[in-house]
Amino acid sequence: MTKILVDGVEVDVPPELTLLQACEAAGVEIPRFCYHERLSIAGNCRMCLIEVKVGGKSGPKPVASCAQQVKDLPPPRDNMLNELVTKSEAVKKARNGVMEFLLINHPLDCPICDQGGECDLQDQAMAYGRGGSRFDENKRAVEEKFMGPLVKTVMTRCILCTRCVRFVTEVAGVPEIGAIGRGEDMEITTYLEASLSSELSANVIDLCPVGALTSKPYAFNARPWELSKTQTVDVMDALGSNIRVDARGDAVLRVLPRVNDEINEEWISDKTRYAEDGLSRQRLDRPYIRENGKLRPAAWAEALDATAKALSGNPARIGAIAGDLACAESMKATLDLFRALGSPNTDCRPDGAVIGAGPRQSYLFNSTVAGIDEADSILLIGANPRLEAPVLNARIRKAWLRGAEIAYVGEAVELTYPYTHLGRSFADFKDRGAIVQKLKAAQRPMIVVGMGALTRPDSAAVLQAVGALAASAGVVREGWNGFNVLHTAAARVGGLDLGFLPGAGGKSAREMLQGGMDTLFLLGVDEVELPKSGTVIYLGTHGDAGAHRADIILPGAAYTEKDATWVNTEGRVQYGRRATFPKGEAKEDWTILRALSGVLGKVLPYDSLADLRAKMIADHPTFGQVDYAPGAADLAGFDPAKLGAAGDVANVPFASPIFDFYLTNPIARASKTMAECSRAKAGALKVAAE
Repeated sequence: MTKILVDGVEVDVPPELTLLQACEAAGVEIPRFCYHERLSIAGNCRMCLIEVKVGGKSGPKPVASCAQQVKDLPPPRDNMLNELVTKSEAVKKARNGVMEFLLINHPLDCPICDQGGECDLQDQAMAYGRGGSRFDENKRAVEEKFMGPLVKTVMTRCILCTRCVRFVTEVAGVPEIGAIGRGEDMEITTYLEASLSSELSANVIDLCPVGALTSKPYAFNARPWELSKTQTVDVMDALGSNIRVDARGDAVLRVLPRVNDEINEEWISDKTRYAEDGLSRQRLDRPYIRENGKLRPAAWAEALDATAKALSGNPARIGAIAGDLACAESMKATLDLFRALGSPNTDCRPDGAVIGAGPRQSYLFNSTVAGIDEADSILLIGANPRLEAPVLNARIRKAWLRGAEIAYVGEAVELTYPYTHLGRSFADFKDRGAIVQKLKAAQRPMIVVGMGALTRPDSAAVLQAVGALAASAGVVREGWNGFNVLHTAAARVGGLDLGFLPGAGGKSAREMLQGGMDTLFLLGVDEVELPKSGTVIYLGTHGDAGAHRADIILPGAAYTEKDATWVNTEGRVQYGRRATFPKGEAKEDWTILRALSGVLGKVLPYDSLADLRAKMIADHPTFGQVDYAPGAADLAGFDPAKLGAAGDVANVPFASPIFDFYLTNPIARASKTMAECSRAKAGALKVAAE
């Protein structure tokens, strides 16, 4: 630690901190535009100028506090500590001058700018700027740039902080934004004004300190002070990113990231941010019953009676499958109801994955998301994290930038970092002995197996082979568990924790979907081919594939319309909170199941959300460990060599189950913005192929 003075107050700070961070550690605010904690230092806006006093004497000029570290200060002189001065007249004059230059060409767009009310330039001009401008020349104007369907540009407002350039290059790993020209002619643009292709591209909107880059779908829709803000959890993938949902009335208008260094830092994927318009389109807002091949609206009492009648048959011939967006409360209520009916046919794995029967570590991302930062050797098997969890993929890229080696088994894909391609399948896995030795020699080795390897007919044998590889490489060791499963569904880990699996003699989801069931209860299942025979009951939110096949439709609540529990891929329990109410006559899923249990004469033992959660925690204590990722806390009894089952691994390439990142669930498929992104991506791939 190094002792310095900040405006006369003595503080102890680590020597690797920048002067800006040292000032903030002492509780002093330093204005900035180009500086960002998660990006490299640019030092080009000069707004963070401060004075540095050595031996009680100021230097010849103010210094940019973001670009100099505490350890770079000269040694103290005359027994006086070095002092950082942030409130002197010289500093005030310097900041006034910088702000005046920044505003020379900036248009007076505040009344029509979407950044208004949340603009760093506005705030800092009020706090640190002059009362007027002395610039009488013609202002510079810059043509607008095309950056795709998500990012709206007004480049005349740009102050050339280069945050967007550094983000797409360093974090997203798709360097599609850069600067052309010099001096007054410098402009930020994409290469040939092409659409941004990164799945994280819209984070540049949050980073932009002015209104140069704003949200195209949200443009001119609302002002920030008109919106109610709700902190909740994302369900577009299994990462469980922390988000803030901004709504006006019953409409969700935008989704923004919340800072959580252990999960998503402060980034979210474009799907998380922009699928929100799908929440108000193609919604199921009343019950329906199919008669003579056509669905007709029905009252709740009639729909529940019809559902109860369909579920009153032979318990061995009724079953329930939970989909990718089901919350823990709805799965718990469904599981309790079907067990009360005597049915062992329940499953939360509609894709046919063969995980969940072993210890909890066998289906978690055990290294934790934050643990990726410590990894020095990573082996990806049948996983494409760029499509399956883009924010987690950015963590892997950060590990690569720090020196971690990445190896990959599966169909060759374009990730945002280089990797050693070991083969398309286990059969042509090259240099297996060498990779085992490399993992053994690593301090923090990781194996990440994805759903592309675990949803095949031979996935039990694949899991055994991966487990044997993990055991021989020693990725599970004292204080570290490097065996990781990367899920693609937000509901999956919660369902596995609840034991939403086939009971004794029960059928799996794959078996139930092959037919032979009298009644199939679908809890938001839309991504699989449904049987043509039997009665299908669909409890969900959108008129997607499941509703098209259903004989009875019970309208449920979307993730923004209910208080719900979610468990992410690393086993972290998180609470989502309601931002708006369900549409029309739709109800929260667990309340529908509670009412249905009364009609069936199998009344569930909870009448409130608090009672349901208490029962859930009593039956499954892990749900009481909120915001806790187990990681390597409990390694007792976990041996990856015991996973899976013996069998032959087919010589078939591992391929990610996600083909179109933008259209992976009913909410995204109902979104006009996601459809536009999908078309833009397909067009870009077609052009690249030609």
